[in-house]
Amino acid sequence: MTRRTIPDFLNSPPQTDAGPDLSALGWKPFFAAQMVNMPANARPARVTAVHRHHLVLTTADGPTTCPPFEDATVGDWLVLDPDTGQPTALLERTSLFKRRAPGTDRRTQLIATNVDTLFIVSSCNQDFNVARLERYLALAHEAGVTPVIVLTKSDLTDDPDSFRQQAAAIQPGLLVETLDATRSDALDCLRPWCAKGETVALVGSSGVGKSTIANTLTGDGQMETGAIREDDAKGRHTTSHRQMLPLRDGGWLIDTPGMRELQMADVRAGIDEVFADLTDLATQCRFRDCQHDTEPGCAVTKAIKAGTVDPARLNRWKKLLAEDAYNAKSLVERRASDKAFGKLVRGIMKDQKNR
Repeated sequence: MTRRTIPDFLNSPPQTDAGPDLSALGWKPFFAAQMVNMPANARPARVTAVHRHHLVLTTADGPTTCPPFEDATVGDWLVLDPDTGQPTALLERTSLFKRRAPGTDRRTQLIATNVDTLFIVSSCNQDFNVARLERYLALAHEAGVTPVIVLTKSDLTDDPDSFRQQAAAIQPGLLVETLDATRSDALDCLRPWCAKGETVALVGSSGVGKSTIANTLTGDGQMETGAIREDDAKGRHTTSHRQMLPLRDGGWLIDTPGMRELQMADVRAGIDEVFADLTDLATQCRFRDCQHDTEPGCAVTKAIKAGTVDPARLNRWKKLLAEDAYNAKSLVERRASDKAFGKLVRGIMKDQKNR
């Protein structure tokens, strides 16, 4: 996929047997196929907002509410009983963003589902960070979502194309757009992914212009924006809602605070896709458990010596793999690992003291 290429799913209008209203909500053949085994006259409904004590649903007949349904989150499709109007089933998803919940139980918390495109927002200033972009790309690939990198604040630099080139170099065929989000016409390049029935989400650090982009795409200023702190070019998070917002071009924006707190956990496949060059090289190493450090016959270190692989990229790959493995451990495993590490450190310090 080359820059500015429209994905295949946008070239053909979504087909549906559930009526034009559901099509506008994001109803696609993938979901329609699952209704075959459902009771007659059962109605599909999309979760458009999540509150502590209830869900807001939208059906072909309009909005309704229901109590929380097990494992349902914003973006999901539920099946409603034709008599009671209450949900009886959760349809299989096309994509899923999740995170480890805060606290000690390490439960998995579902953040957003059935997202088609993830806008990974950074800016042409101190916020630009290749490692952060790689992290979000891994999460997007693991979730099964098309990533598009959006670089804002191009008006604040004399060489915005250098930022675009650095981002595009992360992965072959990566979609990158550079823009000034304060201009409404600058976001025209994003509208192909915001067409009727399509669902997008935004991720990125504070102050990069996510709320400004959301306001422009929705057209009604639903999200508050925060001022930029001049000392570090950062901004303040103002997003507090967990909902789907209608976009001017017929699509939907999923906005939830949980998107900014996504962690690397159980996303090995996504990391492998972002670092496919290193993953492929690793299969050529002499040892299957090669750490790509000082082992003989390491194809990765050989490529580094030949100048075809950037050592910094190798270090970022290792760091993400280590973080993913650590976060994927259960609390018991992590405590045991930390205890063993602490014992090792104390042993080393004792040996040094006795010398």
